Amino acid sequence: MSRLLDVDDLHAGYAGAAVLAGVSLFVDAGETVAVVGANGAGKTTLIRTLGGMVRATAGSVRFAGVEVAGLKSHRVCELGLAQVPEGRQLFPTLSVIDNLRLGAVLRRARARAAHSLERVYALFPRLKERHGQLAGTLSGGEQQMLAIGRSLMADPVMVMLDEPSLGLSPLMVETMFDAVRALNAEGMSVLLVEQNVADSLLLASRGYVLENGEVALTGSSAALLGDDRVRRAYLGL
Repeated sequence: MSRLLDVDDLHAGYAGAAVLAGVSLFVDAGETVAVVGANGAGKTTLIRTLGGMVRATAGSVRFAGVEVAGLKSHRVCELGLAQVPEGRQLFPTLSVIDNLRLGAVLRRARARAAHSLERVYALFPRLKERHGQLAGTLSGGEQQMLAIGRSLMADPVMVMLDEPSLGLSPLMVETMFDAVRALNAEGMSVLLVEQNVADSLLLASRGYVLENGEVALTGSSAALLGDDRVRRAYLGL
């Protein structure tokens, strides 16, 4: 596999308060990798820093061979790295279709917008059924589908998902994870950031356990699920 995302000794934070303290990880092309950990471990800051929304204070982030640490978020997106933020951050007074169209405003995405829309509707038929409905009136699970769909409209080569299962029913969580499996089967690279340790590691090939802004453990998903520290701290075993 070729290296798609390579993060080396990444430091970041807010207003002088350090959150990430030397995070290193990588994602190969076509791979699904999970970053798991408790609330407050630095997972969202990691995603926001990789996506250009939080400025790195030290370290390197290379995506598709390009150094992106320090780039504005729209420049990172143009390279093909998309983000599905925690909390979805939709436009509630706009329709489903208008939210999706906004995902295709990037230069790289415009020519393939019609193809991308069909891809989203194939992945989430419910969005096609509700294409004219206001996003704010959708259920939580439907809003998460829309957030993922909007990111796919940018025609990315890799998607970062921040807590996609948060606040969803077990059935809807399985629907979300099935969608991630389908995207990965198409060749999409995925960085999945989750508190849902067991399910996300079962979905991914490898994982990183983040604690207090540092990588505490890393390995194959099978190795992490069998690790006594992970089982005690996150699986209640």
